[in-house]
Amino acid sequence: MNKITPFLWFNDNAEDAAEFYLSVFPEAKKLGELRSSGVGPWPTGKIATITIELMGQQMTFLNGGAAHALTPAFSYSVACKDQAEIDRYWDRLLDGGKPMACGWLTDKFGLCWQIVPEKIGEILKHPRAMAAMMKMVKFDIATLEAAARE
Repeated sequence: MNKITPFLWFNDNAEDAAEFYLSVFPEAKKLGELRSSGVGPWPTGKIATITIELMGQQMTFLNGGAAHALTPAFSYSVACKDQAEIDRYWDRLLDGGKPMACGWLTDKFGLCWQIVPEKIGEILKHPRAMAAMMKMVKFDIATLEAAARE
């Protein structure tokens, strides 16, 4: 177990979210789960928490109820090597979700993702590339790189 692990609060669909993310990311794995024995707010057998690993990042999901919701104040950033990888993650994670801006989207579970080129920091040092990014929803690497060369 990592010393620091994101612990995310879901209403009652933590298991569905975990299964979805496990299907999106290569080499993803389920690390463990805690099912209720009837103690606490969950019915017997219901997932209380589920821990998964995506690309080396552990995360635990809690079926915490409706008291708190996921927010764009927390997001995962996925560094992509090329446009095909951006397109693949964008399309899979956007299924049932909503696009935002500048490479951000909210998936169908309410979790926010940034789908970005690996070299985004280097590219955005160029003001024209930053201006181009500000007009984008999903990143277009070719457009960003062309703007950086201007």
